[in-house]
Amino acid sequence: MKRICDFIARWMGAFVLISAIVSLLVPEPLASVDMWIINPLLGIIMFGMGLTLNPKDLRIVFSRPKDVLIGCLAQFTVMPLLAWILTKVFALPSDLALGVILVGCCPGGTASNVITYLAKGDLALSVGMTAVSTLLAPLLTPLLTWLMAGTFVDVDTIGMLQSILYVVIAPIAAGIIIQELLPTFTQRVVAYLPAFSSLMIAITVALVVAHSASRLLTGGLLIILVVMLHNICGLAIGFSIGRLLGLHYPKRVAISIEVGMQNSGLASSLATLHFAAFPMATIPGAIFSVWHNISGALVARYYNRS
Repeated sequence: MKRICDFIARWMGAFVLISAIVSLLVPEPLASVDMWIINPLLGIIMFGMGLTLNPKDLRIVFSRPKDVLIGCLAQFTVMPLLAWILTKVFALPSDLALGVILVGCCPGGTASNVITYLAKGDLALSVGMTAVSTLLAPLLTPLLTWLMAGTFVDVDTIGMLQSILYVVIAPIAAGIIIQELLPTFTQRVVAYLPAFSSLMIAITVALVVAHSASRLLTGGLLIILVVMLHNICGLAIGFSIGRLLGLHYPKRVAISIEVGMQNSGLASSLATLHFAAFPMATIPGAIFSVWHNISGALVARYYNRS
């Protein structure tokens, strides 16, 4: 069973891609499932993250605050600004522009820790950055979304803050509590969590793609290009920031991956909950969820060989 789980975690990008393609070509089975299910799925992923967050891992925030600060500043400046610039350069319609901006304003994704591990980057820094950016998300994600998209859409910052608390922060806190109360149980299940999270991510992507299949097939090429550029530029700029600051190679790798890989499932969830009048706003998050797992796997191999 352990070998199967390791296989699933290692080939997460392939599983996500396959689930997206199947949902795009045969959307009917999943299109009938209500989109509200995305929030529990995302909560389960965050709960798993809480189970794996060892308090010892979080010591990096206090022992290496400079590294974490650099990474989080890059996270919440590079990706939102890139999103805004891309929406202007490609003159995206309001709903797609909103979706791209939502992706850019979200914290780092949980998959980034797996990719950093495969790339032999600084895993402790990656975990610390993911944890801190996630804890900052209830405040910064709504605020940045309002700053970037508030000129063309009404942004419910308080509602978004509450949603992130319920869907992200509360499950992580629950996972940490369970870890403390039931350490034996946690030790037994933690080895299987990367594979379980990978499957949950694949299911989430499949649901979002199925509900957006017709729109993706009719006008998806431009937004696919924008999403790919968003991710690739984020990876490159994140690495360049580490290089300019003279950080060691493993730290550059961690910052690159953390900056470039977003919690795009959260972006799709927020689009569904708070921007129902803009149905295509879920599309960039769905595409990003597929693409960043593919690019993450490729970049992990590249960094590993450099």
